[in-house]
Amino acid sequence: MTPADLELAHALADAAGHAIRPLFRGEWDHERKSDASPVTEADRAAEAAMRAIIEERRPDDGIIGEEYGTRNEGAGRQWVLDPIDGTISFMAGRPIFGTLIALMQDGWPVLGVINQPIAGERWSARIGEGTIFNGKPVKTRACKELSDATIASSGPQYFTDDQGAAFMSLAAQTSQIVVWGGDCYNYGLLAGGHLDVVCEAGLKLYDYAALVPIVEGAGGMMSDWQGNPLDANSDGMVLALGEPARLEEVLEAMG
Repeated sequence: MTPADLELAHALADAAGHAIRPLFRGEWDHERKSDASPVTEADRAAEAAMRAIIEERRPDDGIIGEEYGTRNEGAGRQWVLDPIDGTISFMAGRPIFGTLIALMQDGWPVLGVINQPIAGERWSARIGEGTIFNGKPVKTRACKELSDATIASSGPQYFTDDQGAAFMSLAAQTSQIVVWGGDCYNYGLLAGGHLDVVCEAGLKLYDYAALVPIVEGAGGMMSDWQGNPLDANSDGMVLALGEPARLEEVLEAMG
C-alpha cells in the first residue's frame, strides 16, 4: 500500500459521487435483488464508474463489488466496493448513506474511505496513520463508563431474535440513548467522537472492510461479537467502539 493507493481511493469516491448526485431525490429505477434488498440505478452507475477506474489504473488488482461481483479473485490486493451503503436512506432522500471503498491486502483491510456525496463529507484512513475527515484529523471520544455510552445500529429488523436480545441487553447497560439508522454514516460519526458504540449483524465484506481503518485510525477499534479482529473471513457480526477499553464490558453486556 502506498500514498498513491489513497489518491486512487479518493478518485474512486469522486467518480461515485458524480454518478450518485444527479439521481438523489430524482427519478431512478430500482428493483429487488435475490436477498430482497433494494438496488437502484445509482448503485450500479456508481460501482461501474469505480470499477472502470480500477481496471484502467490497477489492472492486476482484484475487485469485490456489491453489485457486479468479483474480478481477479486470487489477487493479493483487492478493492472492496459498496457504491451506496444505505440504499434505503438514498431512496428515502436521506443524506446519511455513503460510498464505501476499501483496499484489502491478503485478506486484511489496510485502507478505507467513507464518502457522503450529498453533504460533502469524507472520512479516509490508511493503516498506521490517523483518520482524516474533510482534510482534518479526527479522534474518537473517551467513554469512561459503559453507562455513559451512546449506541447505534442500522435497524432492529436486521437482527435475529437472539441477536436482537443481545443488542437490547447491551443497550440497557448504556445511556439508553439509541440511534437507529445511518449504516456506514454511524461509523464516521463514531470516528469523529459523536457516538460510542455501533453494533450490527449480517454485514457483508463490502459493508465493513472500509470501516476498519477509519475507526481504528481515529483511536477506536472494530471486532466481531467475540472480540476478534475483522478480516475477509469474518462472520458479519460487527462491533465498533470509540473507547477500546470498554470492549470486555460490551461483550459481557451482550452475553
